Amino acid sequence: MRANDTLKGCRLSENASISTGIAERYAQAVFDLSRDGGDLKKLEADVTALDEAVRASSDLRDVLSSPVLTRDDQARAMGAVAEKLGLGDTLANTLRLMAAKRRLFVVPAMIAQLKDMLADERGEVTAQVRAAKALTNAQTDALAAALKQSTGKDVRLDVTVDEGLIGGLVVRLGSQMIDTSIRAKLNALQNTMKEVR
Repeated sequence: MRANDTLKGCRLSENASISTGIAERYAQAVFDLSRDGGDLKKLEADVTALDEAVRASSDLRDVLSSPVLTRDDQARAMGAVAEKLGLGDTLANTLRLMAAKRRLFVVPAMIAQLKDMLADERGEVTAQVRAAKALTNAQTDALAAALKQSTGKDVRLDVTVDEGLIGGLVVRLGSQMIDTSIRAKLNALQNTMKEVR
């Protein structure tokens, strides 16, 4: 039983690694084409619009991950999304290509990669922040200032709300993760209690 769990964990890790590699290749191609064409500002606007659409629409997320939709259906859907959002040719054509190759499932990872590349181009770093509730402007500014002090770079925050944290924050900056959530503290306490028994 444990060997099966380990095998399943290895497969999941391998699949995540493959997906990350695919997303990185598409992101790099889109970024390079946009930079060479002098369109990085347009790319930034496109990535923001697409990211907001993916986060807001469960239907769009279903299109990205559906094994049932045909390639043509996915390509038509992504063409309609690109047109509605006013995406530039580079990103719109890439989304159609991804649909044709059945790679739409990596769009969220590609968006994250592109955001990092664009931030790096501006001399910024992006911190992924999960908070138990929406942060106020003052809290966002204070967090960005604290992270800037520790990194020496301007820090852009990508904040999502995760009520499951109960309270506190989880901040991921590059390979570093800071977890001050109440859920993490409760899990640590639970593990300590198990060790005492």
